[in-house]
Amino acid sequence: MHIVVIGAGVVGMTTAYFLHREGHRVTVVDAGSSPGQATSMANGAQLSYSFVAPLADPAVLPRLPSWLLGRDTPLRFRPRLDPDQWRWSLAFLRACTRSRSRSTTRELLALGLYSRHCVHDLVRQERPDFDFSSSGKLLVYQDAAAYEHALSQRDYQATLGCEQRVMDRQACLDMEPALADIGASIAGAIYTPTEDAGDCQRLCTELERILRAAPDPVQFHFNTPVRALRSERGRVVSAATAAGAIDADHYVLANGVGAQSLARPMGMDLQIYPLKGYSLTYDLTPESIAPSASISDIRRKVVYARLGQRLRVAGMVDIGTGGAAIDPARVRSLERDVAKFFPRLNPAGAPRAWAGLRPARPDGKPLIGTTPYRNLWLNTGHGGLGFTLAAGSARMLADLMRGRDPAVEAAAFALQ
Repeated sequence: MHIVVIGAGVVGMTTAYFLHREGHRVTVVDAGSSPGQATSMANGAQLSYSFVAPLADPAVLPRLPSWLLGRDTPLRFRPRLDPDQWRWSLAFLRACTRSRSRSTTRELLALGLYSRHCVHDLVRQERPDFDFSSSGKLLVYQDAAAYEHALSQRDYQATLGCEQRVMDRQACLDMEPALADIGASIAGAIYTPTEDAGDCQRLCTELERILRAAPDPVQFHFNTPVRALRSERGRVVSAATAAGAIDADHYVLANGVGAQSLARPMGMDLQIYPLKGYSLTYDLTPESIAPSASISDIRRKVVYARLGQRLRVAGMVDIGTGGAAIDPARVRSLERDVAKFFPRLNPAGAPRAWAGLRPARPDGKPLIGTTPYRNLWLNTGHGGLGFTLAAGSARMLADLMRGRDPAVEAAAFALQ
């Protein structure tokens, strides 16, 4: 079959990879000039297969007033005269129940653990160069109440096959000496040894190289935004672009936030809304006191990932700020977080700042699988877990398109 994959971020590129491995003829179409130029460009760099609890959780409800009124909170909500924002927000609030959060965690964890298997399979077979490392992830808590809540979550995830270790302050410092400056404030930590890290954009570029060099190579059309999908009698017949129509047997929407606007004229509301996030990339020196493992500062919702001689720092969730433009105040806030957490980082210079739009759904689960159109498929809406879930989602979609039962329950990620 000839399959058009719309989107060349990490979800689209892994989709193209696994479909090509199935023997399909694949074409990738993207508005950017090369792979991974949007949300995949400079994300948090963590492959957090076990840290998948959704944002929609009862614990967020008491924090809503500060999010609405605060100027420097990790999550910031700015109301707009935008029906999509309010529909998404109301659906998010409906998902903030203990039962919904638990079931979503269970489903995302199954996909996350499967994705880890798929990532390691890809790395073993293709040897892509993207600063991949398997040094684990350390969740650092500076608030005793938040730590107690995390222990409850850890106990629940343990029943689902997730390996996580509870660590006291000293064990945390023994594992990661770079945390010594904040040691007195650490209430405890949870370490997951099976987590990875890597440069998401470089993985996209490596997958392009691999797929161009393969027998029956994948075709790429960059600088080619898809304007609309044309359909007849319950099937998509072409993808309309500025360069002309692209015909295929099947089509996959894997373009994150853009999937919402392509699906809506076809009668589908994917409930995808952009949540802006920020990152900083520091170049390190021999004098830098930087972490070796991936670390999450739970208090400020900031993640740190080592990429060779670089440190990627990411955080913030802005709802309703519009576009991917960088807000200097948010960058300064993130820089202050870094200075407090790692005061002796001693980087080579000022960090490179970036902002991107996470394609988030209210309950935190992506859409993977069929649509009402017989030859249109979905692999989109991964929110902040795109890098983590991309390989598993792509392998799952390839199985569904072959008519095989995937390793993960498909109904959990189906379009309702």
